[in-house]
Parts: sequence; structure tokens; C-alpha cells
Amino acid sequence: MKLLAFFITALAAAQPFDVISAKGVRVPMRDGVTLVTDIYYPGRNGAVAPGKFPVIMERTPYGAHTAERWASYFVQQGYVAIGQNVRGRYGSGGRWVPLRDDVNDGYDMAQWLGRQPWFSGKFGTVGTSYPGGTQHALALSNPPHLAAMVPVDSMSNPGMYGLRHHGAFELRFFNWVFCFGNSPSGEYSPGGLAHYPGDTPATNAVLANLRTQVVDYVKALPLRPGTSALRLAPDYENWLMEAMSHGDYDDYWKQSGIDVVSNTDKYKDIPVYHVSGWYDSWGLQVANLNYLALKKAKKSPQRLIMGPWTHGGQTSSFSGEAEFGPAAALDFNAFRLRWFDKWLKGADTGVDRDAPVKVFVMGRGDAHKTPQGRVFVGGEWRDEQEWPLARTKYTPYYVHADGTLSPDKPGTSTPTKYLFDPKNPVPTIGGNVSSEGPLMPRGAADQRCRKELWACKDTLPLAARNDVLVFQTPPLDREVEVTGPLVVNLWASSNAPDTDFTAKLVDVYPPSKDFPQGIDLSVADGIVRARYRDSWEKATLMQPGKVYKVSLEMYPTSLRFGKGHRIRLDISSSNFPRFDVNPNTGEPLNKNRRWAVAENAIYHDPEHASHIVLPVIP
Repeated sequence: MKLLAFFITALAAAQPFDVISAKGVRVPMRDGVTLVTDIYYPGRNGAVAPGKFPVIMERTPYGAHTAERWASYFVQQGYVAIGQNVRGRYGSGGRWVPLRDDVNDGYDMAQWLGRQPWFSGKFGTVGTSYPGGTQHALALSNPPHLAAMVPVDSMSNPGMYGLRHHGAFELRFFNWVFCFGNSPSGEYSPGGLAHYPGDTPATNAVLANLRTQVVDYVKALPLRPGTSALRLAPDYENWLMEAMSHGDYDDYWKQSGIDVVSNTDKYKDIPVYHVSGWYDSWGLQVANLNYLALKKAKKSPQRLIMGPWTHGGQTSSFSGEAEFGPAAALDFNAFRLRWFDKWLKGADTGVDRDAPVKVFVMGRGDAHKTPQGRVFVGGEWRDEQEWPLARTKYTPYYVHADGTLSPDKPGTSTPTKYLFDPKNPVPTIGGNVSSEGPLMPRGAADQRCRKELWACKDTLPLAARNDVLVFQTPPLDREVEVTGPLVVNLWASSNAPDTDFTAKLVDVYPPSKDFPQGIDLSVADGIVRARYRDSWEKATLMQPGKVYKVSLEMYPTSLRFGKGHRIRLDISSSNFPRFDVNPNTGEPLNKNRRWAVAENAIYHDPEHASHIVLPVIP
């Protein structure tokens, strides 16, 4: 009988738990503000199961109810799952300012957990994009009970990358604010309070209509205070105005809660799995920065996985117009469960013995057209022991006057000059874009204009534009793997006091049966606002005609350029609407009243050998 009872008890313990939910719980913070919190408990027979359980939590601006997407999976495995609205969003009290209060609020939530009778004493966190940022903010408070995190495509270090990029402003966040965080128009919180921050239904309707005007306002930049309906949501307008006009990488951006790399001393020493994709914009660069900074500063395991995804695309096998095959998609819940079972339950899942870095190396596909119209790029996962890879051969590929890109240094030549007209910027066609919306497509894309892209004025390839300088290798006689950071060093001049320089790495496919024109597939891009060429922290205008060394860092990648392909580097001065357009006048950011056509020049001679440094893997 005792043996039978044992087996019955063991069988019951092995059965998935039921899910018992408590919606709209109000959790108080230290200043009296209460935050809307949804809690999902393990249950048996219609009631909360007895015992103590570890917690997995997401703190989000997108509605606590969105935790339903992942909560039941973890609750069935014996976790309490929590979704919490950050202050000022979806019925939570207080006023919204991005991540400003999430250090203290996260700490207060950790203390609250410690007082709950059902809590085991350990909790972990999940979340993508902004909720990735709330995880970093929480860790910067050094809270009790926090034992592990999985930040995905996380918002952090935004003064360097993701929101500003070497001085330029990423307009996808303009889209985010105008759409109030990508929430569907007119959506209401579970508690019945309007999501939009207006005082009346009529005001909320006006604010909701802003999402239909994003393109028009982007076309009319700069945005001035009080000139749009965003003035009816002053917290949102004030923050956007400040972010668009604040280019200096100073304490405004480095404040704890936003910037990880400047505050590692405050960051709790816990296991963190950093997750992002080669075509993301938030997490790609900052995941690399955070991983390297925390691996150096902390004793706890730090892990990095980089897939071929766009923002939040970990369960997808494609990015934009590129298909990578079913192996590219993760069973993401199972991936996270293995991490949390180790650090929250002490189970031997083997995750602590895994390679510290896992990368998806794109390429080696046969380039056929898939039923969805994508090009089959292919690729495979590979374990690595460090990042960047120790065996990397950093190889300069130099630009030449005849349009060649080559490891050979250039000879004597005059610079290549072009006119950059801010009123006719180079249109964005895919790339490292995260925010959904009407502004631009995401991910890998053939660099040819098309009618459905509003920023395009024709249907020509970007290489046909006179303000895009194209440098490319001859068809490769062998495969070339490029895995790691991408840095472009230009020697450049301008007749303007300020201008931008952009770079784009392109994989040029040869013509084929499925793609008779070939494909110019985007790999990575970057920008530098020339006034920040010498310092991220302090702007210095240019002297017209003076030659400057200008370095810009694209986001890293991992790609095998196939035999017969060309490696191409496009240089220009705009990539719109991915980035705001420089008016070339040197006026304060987002406050210009004038614009001017700039004559810019790229040098390619022995003394000024402009080049891209490719991280070639032997």
C-alpha cells in the first residue's frame, strides 16, 4: 500500500499543473503608486496548489494580459507566472517615462514577492524589447531573490545604439511613440481604463488617430512641440522631443536603468542569457555590448545566442525576404525553461555546460525562391567559446576609384564626390529595423525600390542613384565567411558644417532562374553624424573642405558569402526613414529651420585609404 501511495503521489507530481489566474492585482510601490499585475498560479482541482513555487515575471508597457502568451507553459511546469504593467501604462498608476522608474519599481516588486507565502525565494525574468529593458533596469537595482534572466532584443544603452545611433535618431521610435507603444488603436486595458493617456474618450480618439499620421509627420520633420496631437499626451511628447534633440552621449543616456555598460558595478551578479538576431535593431548591438561587459565584470554565467531573426523573431525561420530553413527557429519556451529549471529549481539541465556563445551562420543555401517568394539563404547553428571569435582575421577591404572593393590598397586617385540632398534621401529598404508600423519593412531585403514603399520615388535599384557610391568585389572564387563586428573607416570631407555618412553591406547574388536580375540582399547597415566623429559625448562641427577620418560601426553579422557572389559596400549620407535626415546646416538637432545640399567626398588614396574591416573566419 505504501508503494502504491508513493507511485500515486509521484504520478500526481508529474502531471502538468492547472492554471489559476488572478487578474488586475494592485501591487504598491514605495511612493504609493500601484501597478496592475496579473498572476498565474499552479493549480490542482480548481484551486491554487499547495507549496512554494519559483516565479517567472515580465514587466511590460504592452499590457499585463500579454503574459498569457507564455504563462500557461511555465505554470504547467510548476512556476508562478506574473505579468505587470509598468507605471503609467494600461491602468498602472504614475506617469510614464521610458525606464526611468523601473529600477525602483522592479526592486519593490522583488521585495513584494519575498513576502508572498507561495514564493519559493527565487525568481527569473523574461521579455522582449522594452520588457528586455525592464529586466536590465531590475538587475541594476541589485534586488533580492532575482536568480536568472533572459532579456531578448532588449532596450538598453539607447544613447549608443537602438534609439540614437552614433548621433543619428532611429525613427522607428518616433513610430513607437506616435502609436503609443504599437498598441492597437483604441485598445483598452483589462481593467476597463483606456490605454491612451487622454482625459476623455474624444481626446483618446484623437490620440489614436496619430498612428495614421506617422508617415506625414516623418516627411515634415523636424517635429516641434505643440504641433501635433501628441501635445495631448505631454509625457510622451516631452520625452520624444528630448530624445530627438539630445545627441550627446552623456548622463542623460548613461543614467542607471537605461545604460548597462556604464553601470555594471550596480548590476546584480546573476546568470543572464542574452538573445538577439542579426536583423534586429534594439538588441543586436546592445546584446553584444552587454554580454561582453557583464562577462568581464561578473562571476555568474553569461550566455549569448545570435540568430538570423528580426525583432522578436526567435520562433521564425525567415527575416524579411530571406529564408534560412526550419533549424533557424527556436522552441523558445523550451529554450527558456531549460535555463530557468537550472537556476530557479536547481535541476541538472546541462545548460551550465553549454558553449557560452551560439551563433547562426547564414548562407550556403541554393538561393531558390520559396513558396512565400523569399530567397533561400540557408544556414546553420554553431557553438563558439567567445565573442568575437578568437580566430577572426580582421581584413580591410579597401574602396577604389573604379568602384572596386578589394583587400589591395588603393593607388593615387582623386576623391569620389557626390551631392547629398536632404529633400531626396536614400530610402530605407529593410535592414536592422524593429518597430512594426507603416514607416518601413524589416529584415533582409533586395535593395531595389518598389511601388509599395512610400519612401521610394521610383522602382530602380538603389545602386542606380547618383548619391550612392557602390564598391564591390569581383565574383568570389571561393566562399568567404564574415562573422563578427563590422567597422567602416572613411576619409571624408564636406562643404557643409555637418552631414551624415552611411554604410551598407550587401550580398550580391548572381542571376538565376528564379531571380533573373540577381538579388542585392542587405546584410548590415550603419550611420555616423559627422559632428560626433571624434566623440560620442561632445559634438564638433566640421570645417568645410577639411579631410576627416570618420569611423562608423555597423551591427555585427555572421554570413557566408557564396562562391560567385560579390561583397558590396554602399556609401552615402542618408538611410531614411530608418534614421532622421541631416539638414547639413549644423543647427541644433531637431530644431533646424534650414536645409542645404552638401557636396560630400570619399577619399581612396594611399594616405586616405577608406575601407571596411571584415571579420573573416579562416
